Amino acid sequence: MGKIRVGVMRGGPSSEYEISLLTGGEVLRHIPKDKFTAHDILISRDGVWHIDGFPQAPNKLLDKLDVVFNALHGEFGEDGKVQQILESFKIPYTGSGILPSAMCISKSISKNVFSKAGLQTARSVLFKKDTQNIPEMTYETRTKLFPPWVVKPNSRGSSVGVTIARTIPELQKSIENSFDYDNEILIEEFIEGREATCGVLENFRNQDLYALPVVEIIPPPGNFFDYQVKYNGATREICPGNFSRGISDKIQSIAVAAHKALGLKHYSRADFIVSSDKHREGIYILEVNSLPGLTSQSLLPKAAESIGLSFSNLIDHLITLAKS
Repeated sequence: MGKIRVGVMRGGPSSEYEISLLTGGEVLRHIPKDKFTAHDILISRDGVWHIDGFPQAPNKLLDKLDVVFNALHGEFGEDGKVQQILESFKIPYTGSGILPSAMCISKSISKNVFSKAGLQTARSVLFKKDTQNIPEMTYETRTKLFPPWVVKPNSRGSSVGVTIARTIPELQKSIENSFDYDNEILIEEFIEGREATCGVLENFRNQDLYALPVVEIIPPPGNFFDYQVKYNGATREICPGNFSRGISDKIQSIAVAAHKALGLKHYSRADFIVSSDKHREGIYILEVNSLPGLTSQSLLPKAAESIGLSFSNLIDHLITLAKS
């Protein structure tokens, strides 16, 4: 029996283009060569598809593959668009389907799903570009949420365009900044606490949904886990995190519940704030990543390694899920 032909899809017209290149590069390096023949499927920023360095139309390119490992991040790759293309050609792929992907990338839709599932999430307001001016948005935010505020593009990952505002001038500047990245922005109340993340794997170790160990994230003093500190090595990541057994178990159960509520497939990673503030005590789910990063700095592979699941075996497992 011949090897399975896997296209590792990376790049794309996204604000997370560089991170996708890194994720795809790691997958290409670690994919088990005894089982799979890997092909580098690079989508340029302007949307041109390539296979192993040569431009080719998607229909001809996909005919040469048995399965796609989706290593895209952000717009196009994580919002249901590329999933729609792959399904139109009836080619299996790793990660979630069209609708769950579209729901998951929208922070506002995800938050509604979390609330309906009984999961605690920060209070928020959503604004669309050009429906109100920035002073009006600022006033509405002030009347609905206590400062400080977390301002973020509604449909971007890797903390792209996310800022914390503590004053009205900072809030106005943050709103302007976030609209540079998206036509919708979400403003949340800032929850002081410890940051954590938890990955979920499907059909692993005899469990339909297996929660990986909780990772505690400790950014440099004065920072939060933004785009820069995620990838510059300045953040401490402790796995398993220094949480009590009860807190860790609860985080894991919420990660599994969020995966189920959103209808995700194969794997995901949920981000949390654990607050000890007497007015806001509890575990708050922030968002879920339907295609978690798989770079050398990424958190899901580190959690997998901590339980003896190597990067190569993780890739093998995800491809097997896609093919089954």
